[in-house]
Amino acid sequence: MRILGLDVGERRIGVALSDPLGLTAQRLTVLERSGGHEDLDAVCALIDKHQVVSVVVGLPLTMRGTHGPQAQRVTSFAQALRRQSAVPVELVDERLTTVEGERALLATDAPRRKRKQVIDQVAAQLILQHYLEIQRGNKERS
Repeated sequence: MRILGLDVGERRIGVALSDPLGLTAQRLTVLERSGGHEDLDAVCALIDKHQVVSVVVGLPLTMRGTHGPQAQRVTSFAQALRRQSAVPVELVDERLTTVEGERALLATDAPRRKRKQVIDQVAAQLILQHYLEIQRGNKERS
């Protein structure tokens, strides 16, 4: 039961994928945005290729927890993905995941160019891992 995690930006979409048991998230790829249906087609192709059962999309709320312009764009993307794909799409709060990912990459002394190439994947991985941990905690409490 694999889950896809997405960090949807204006220029790129970071993608992460869970292991089959839904315990860990791994970086998968970065999709360069071309706009419109091409982006949705690319995500749907990954859903099919990896037999994904659901998608988690990071929602970039403001620090106050409100929807800014980027959150509105991500919400629209998630709604379009729901219409086009056959799997559930869930929005989750992603505040600070890019900052957290940048800190993790800085700790590895990765060169700036390398960090820029993988930051979107790392953010997607953090979004998905956080979601998986919440789901696991909910199952343990049930």
